[in-house]
Amino acid sequence: MKKKFAVIGIGQFGKAIATTLTKHGAEVMVIDRNEEVINNIADEVALAVAIDAIDKKALLAHNITDFDAVVVAIGQDFEQRILCATLLLDLGVKRIITRSIGKNQRIILQKIGIKEILSPEDEVGYIVAEKLLNPNIISYLQLPDDYRIAEIIPPENLLNRTLIDIDLRNKYKINLITIKKQIEIKKNNSIEIEQHIIGVPSSETIIKENDCLVVFGTSHDIEKLIEINK
Repeated sequence: MKKKFAVIGIGQFGKAIATTLTKHGAEVMVIDRNEEVINNIADEVALAVAIDAIDKKALLAHNITDFDAVVVAIGQDFEQRILCATLLLDLGVKRIITRSIGKNQRIILQKIGIKEILSPEDEVGYIVAEKLLNPNIISYLQLPDDYRIAEIIPPENLLNRTLIDIDLRNKYKINLITIKKQIEIKKNNSIEIEQHIIGVPSSETIIKENDCLVVFGTSHDIEKLIEINK
């Protein structure tokens, strides 16, 4: 059975969430006051409706309480966002995920009872800062207790060596999850370069220059691996 999601506020952030959920097989309804915005996304989701997100009757008419989760992705208008979130709480929506811009907004949303809060600007800021400080880190997922899953460009001293020789687990306290490798694909009489996951690497897998390593470990250990092997 398909999962059903509603996304309220279709700016760049809301649209990205809605279209990605749709691509993964979910049934998505999008809501925005702007009819032009709704018309532009209508062909990409299951249902697109131009209504006011704080109109209780309109939300109930579209069965807002039947969705597995509702994402409140309204951008700069915090008053509209908090009124919408409060209304969804009053209606008993099962799961509410709300956007926050800054610490103060997060505190207010928590006070009214919102448990799942997204801060995309802060999260992107952290990743950009990390990449500026350490260009080998492509992206990462921060986990509790300073652990993270990170995509890294292999430092020079790891290139053209096998995994058994590098011995990430014993030497660096890092687990290798998988490797993304660049593969040449022939398409329409031309050669294109695509990145593909190779699955679970064997101990004899050799690290190449254009590989991307997906690793698990503490922030400190990942940074140490990169620093030592530059």
